[in-house]
Amino acid sequence: MHDALPEQLGTSRLSLRRPRPEDAQAMFDGWTADPETTRFLAWRPHRTVAETRVFLRGVEAEWQRGSGAALLIFAHTDAARPLGMIHPRRRGHVVRTGYVLRRSAWGNGIAAEALRALTDAVLAHPAIFRAEAFCDAENPASARVMEKAGMTCEARLRRWFIHPNLSPDPRDCLFFARTR
Repeated sequence: MHDALPEQLGTSRLSLRRPRPEDAQAMFDGWTADPETTRFLAWRPHRTVAETRVFLRGVEAEWQRGSGAALLIFAHTDAARPLGMIHPRRRGHVVRTGYVLRRSAWGNGIAAEALRALTDAVLAHPAIFRAEAFCDAENPASARVMEKAGMTCEARLRRWFIHPNLSPDPRDCLFFARTR
């Protein structure tokens, strides 16, 4: 992944950078412990900052293996408080990305701006031809993020993904992509 995605990205309003161990508390305070923020994610809210530290060790291991390249999202006006995280993972010529924002950052176009910047970066790499993301079919805000980032909804996948905060059963998801 390292050759397909820089450790930092920037937009007119945002800076994205590789997470550091010292980011754990800010992430915990911002979103990893928040049941509403994690509602549509693949993992349950963290009960302690120690769980967020373990998560960050896993993120670093992905960076080392080259299989994933999580980036924290910051406003240029506040480089100390992350607004969220965007988490691409590469499989061959495809990069699939997930994202999360703290609630106070919702509704400001931040996720779409970060996703567009990331998608632009990965699709500029000669070995990447497809950038994709998905959301629960009952998460219209996330679907709108992907649309605003230039992705097209390709399918509704029935009973495709388990969101453990919603149900133990697989749920319908909307699948979005941008290709070159």
